[in-house]
Amino acid sequence: MGLGSPIARSVARVQQAIAFAASRSGRSSVDVCLLAVSKTRSAEEVAAAADAGISHFGENYLQEALPKVRFLAGRDVTWHFIGTVQSNKTRDIARNFQWVHTLDRNRIAERLNSSRAGFAPLDVCIEVNIDDEPQKSGIEPDEIGELIDAVRGLEHLRLRGLMVIPAPKEDAQSMRDSFSLTAELFDRHRQFGGPHWDTLSMGMSGDFAVAIEEGATCIRIGTAIFGPRDA
Repeated sequence: MGLGSPIARSVARVQQAIAFAASRSGRSSVDVCLLAVSKTRSAEEVAAAADAGISHFGENYLQEALPKVRFLAGRDVTWHFIGTVQSNKTRDIARNFQWVHTLDRNRIAERLNSSRAGFAPLDVCIEVNIDDEPQKSGIEPDEIGELIDAVRGLEHLRLRGLMVIPAPKEDAQSMRDSFSLTAELFDRHRQFGGPHWDTLSMGMSGDFAVAIEEGATCIRIGTAIFGPRDA
């Protein structure tokens, strides 16, 4: 797959949409990290996206991700873990990823921290259950401060900000409200988050334009780049 591949054309369309959404909100597209969600995608598809200019990839499952990490070794690629972090996977996640977006427990933070010793700090975001969904991971908004304090005491983790996956909604305004609330929480905790507090990870293929308008600095895009996943 070269520059004219379907993936390359999809990347170009997404980049144009990012630029348009950023412009509408008085921002620049360079302020928004395009994170390609590559779960279930082949290493060759990931390589094609990298050839099209993508340098950040998000994976949900460690065992699925590791062959892709090896396949793209030596490329200028940053790997983000965006799935639920299981205690028994913390060592390999800490050693093979540069970011974790789904930190929601002190114990996981401590295990990631100890496994990262000897490496550059691991960038982490705190996952917030913004719509109070019982089936979803993430902490409640009123627990953010406590977890910030815990993470900032860990020398091998670098706290970057917040991540959310809002509940699916039928109208754009309801989705906007969830993003807006997250942005308010992000700003409210800025003074406590530390010197690297700069990342608001929110927005996916169906709603990333609204997320950007509400302040997202990292959007997680799968289908809009790679197409629908196989059933």
